[in-house]
Amino acid sequence: MGSGPPTPPPPAHPRLASPLLARDRARPDAFLGAIPKLCAAFDAVALTMIAAGLSRSQSGRHPFSSAHAHSPHPADFPTIAACRAAVSASKGTRRRRGQPSPPTPAAAVAKEEEQPVLVRIKHERDPERLYELFRANAHNRLLVENRFAFEDTVARLAGARRNDLVEEILEQHKALPQGRREGFVIRIIGLYGKAGMPDHALRTFQEMEMYGCARTAKSLNATMKVLLRTRMFDEALRLFDEGPEKYGVELDDISYNTVVKMLCDMGELRAAYRVLKEMEKACVLPDVITYTILMAAFYISMANVRGMGWQANDLVQKMYAAGIKPDEITYNLIIKGFFMMGEHEMAKTVFGAMHGRGCKPNSKVCQTMVHYLCGRRDFDFAFRLCKGSMEKNWFPSVDTVNRLLKGLMAISKDRNARDIMKLVTERKPSYSDDEMKVFKDILSLGKTGR
Repeated sequence: MGSGPPTPPPPAHPRLASPLLARDRARPDAFLGAIPKLCAAFDAVALTMIAAGLSRSQSGRHPFSSAHAHSPHPADFPTIAACRAAVSASKGTRRRRGQPSPPTPAAAVAKEEEQPVLVRIKHERDPERLYELFRANAHNRLLVENRFAFEDTVARLAGARRNDLVEEILEQHKALPQGRREGFVIRIIGLYGKAGMPDHALRTFQEMEMYGCARTAKSLNATMKVLLRTRMFDEALRLFDEGPEKYGVELDDISYNTVVKMLCDMGELRAAYRVLKEMEKACVLPDVITYTILMAAFYISMANVRGMGWQANDLVQKMYAAGIKPDEITYNLIIKGFFMMGEHEMAKTVFGAMHGRGCKPNSKVCQTMVHYLCGRRDFDFAFRLCKGSMEKNWFPSVDTVNRLLKGLMAISKDRNARDIMKLVTERKPSYSDDEMKVFKDILSLGKTGR
């Protein structure tokens, strides 16, 4: 029995016959990603063929008739380039449907202009554009009444060294209706001061009447504050002197206190005291601030200028007359001032007057008294004050305790010294071991030394 021809091997699986498909199967992600592209190409081909068929039908010829039997594809069969163009057009359509097209430069500008002006000003960093924004919105009440926007804009322009733009903005606003309000002009004066332009601030005050704005002590005080901050003392004093007559301003307590503080800073204490006298003549009552400024200045100068302690004491009398009760700080300044002047009896008198006027000495006053009494070798009075303050847990410095113990032992007041030592050992928190040893050595050496 003859054997027939050999059986041919089974054909390879059609999906594996193509190397491209085999590679795509090995990489399923790549294959799946290609499907949308292939589908789009087939759609384009199908549409083209249908359109061609309709065209041929009108001429009586079928696109798949025998006329094309010898042709691999119809004459109007789409080319590869046409398929690629169709795929690209399909991608563009999907992009336009899913995402908005990027805005044009004109659209971006329009969108920026739709933002609130305060937001635009806050984020603008270019000085010129910031100036233009502010200038264009000078009538916008939302901007004009916003104190922060004004201060921030002026600060940034001044920081960019564009004082010319600061002047343009502020001068423009002075000429607008808001420039007739004193509160708004005071803001302009303050902004000129913060920009380091005190001359412009002074000129703004001097020209207020040109804009129909009445002056009061408030605008004068604001101008003096700017002048003092830049140490233009002569201009500030001239403005204070000319205020009532030239500008028709009735000075208030803030006006006087400002000048008193300026004169004290200049070291002109006698002139500051004369201003206090003028204040009383003008029926403007000094307040706590007035006396505090003067007291602090007198305390600083008492050591070098005789008579200042007496003027400080006179101030206390005036405070009582004005219904202002001096506190412990005020008395401590006067007492220390008299001691520094060598008027130790007057210092003791002032200390005694505190009790009669209902002001009890505090720890600072007691420590001041004990310290200076020891320096004047008034150890008996120092002992009484020190013992009383220690019983209240008010202890002077270690140096003052040393001087008091040595002084008591020197005048044979051993018992008083032991009383002080007993209170020293009971102190909470206690002195250090080294300090306690020094105290004990003073007592023991004092005994053996006599």
